[in-house]
Amino acid sequence: MRPERDLAPAEARQADPTATSRRGFLRIAGLAGVSLSLVSAARRAEADIGFFAKDLPDDKLTAMFRTILRIRWHERTMADKMLSDPDYRGYNHFYAGQEAVAAGACAALRNEGPFEQIDLVYSTHRPTGHAIAKGVDLKKMCAENDFRATGLNGGYGAQMHLSDPAVGFIGADGMIGPGPVLATGSAFAIRARGSDQVVVFFGGDGTYATPHFHSALNNARLLDLPFIYVLENNLYHQYAHYSFSCPHTDIAEAARAYGIPARVVDGQDVFQVYNAMHEAVERARAGGGPGFIEAKTYRYYNHWGAPGAKVGELGAFGYDPLAISSFRPERELRSWMQRDPVDIARATLIDWGVLDAARAEAIEAEVRAEVAEAFAWAARQPLCNPEDGLRHVFAEGTVIARQFG
Repeated sequence: MRPERDLAPAEARQADPTATSRRGFLRIAGLAGVSLSLVSAARRAEADIGFFAKDLPDDKLTAMFRTILRIRWHERTMADKMLSDPDYRGYNHFYAGQEAVAAGACAALRNEGPFEQIDLVYSTHRPTGHAIAKGVDLKKMCAENDFRATGLNGGYGAQMHLSDPAVGFIGADGMIGPGPVLATGSAFAIRARGSDQVVVFFGGDGTYATPHFHSALNNARLLDLPFIYVLENNLYHQYAHYSFSCPHTDIAEAARAYGIPARVVDGQDVFQVYNAMHEAVERARAGGGPGFIEAKTYRYYNHWGAPGAKVGELGAFGYDPLAISSFRPERELRSWMQRDPVDIARATLIDWGVLDAARAEAIEAEVRAEVAEAFAWAARQPLCNPEDGLRHVFAEGTVIARQFG
């Protein structure tokens, strides 16, 4: 029998289902500068949840890495255009730093097929990462964010109202809070018609302080809805640390109070996010009710716009004149950037033998070219007409009431 190191990646993982995940995580931890406490917490989480990602085929694992890169280079390009292109009209909330959450969560969903079968996603005002991970057309999204007539929503929604129901991305929400209530409504409809779809809401740490957070979780548990709340705890809502509005260190404690199974995961590790999401999706699809995942993560840019950022550089540093003060230490940002989702995913896949360094570099080059072409295509599209701004706002004609019975 060949020694394990000579086995193909899939064979090696099958031969020892625990060694690769344990060895891989420890190597990544060392490369990324993870603290001992986080390593211990992640190992406990892995043992508790189960390491489903290790059983995925190589093409699925590679696709998750590609999704992270597509989000990363979309965000970086968008920031650069805001800083340097006077013709760019978008003013956006950036998702860079949080890519592993969207990529890992959406990889566990059913994303292809008729609308009546695919899983649904509701997003926030920071939606581009979720949209890309769910399969939204990149070119049309770039056009929408720049108010182009050929964008996803005709150029009238822009980033905070992106929507593409065809792929199950129901939409972003410019208001903090209402999203999970709408999502639980969809989950109720799904259960009422007997479908095995699940509904996911992505929310930030700031959503905890809204009544919608608690109403949605309460009703989801009371009715055992196929609903999963993915809370991206990036520490700050706008410019305030989440501890100013939440008494919990782990916001997941609030979900447990409603009797909902809740996980806290390392949001920088796409595979740990996938593992927790896989568990929650399988339970919800089988009729086991709602789930809650708190992903500890961090955003590299400010709340919105690109103050403190420079063209060609990742992240925003220094004083933000639009905030009352510099709201987070630069050392904190640089520390999180040492645990970058792109680096962790790349190093893990290389450790598992799914990719080598050359192939990973080639994939990134392909993604950069794809993103550049998407923005170039969007820039060539016609702008929407201001006089059409009230189209699709008011209902016309007779609305027939639907009666049941």
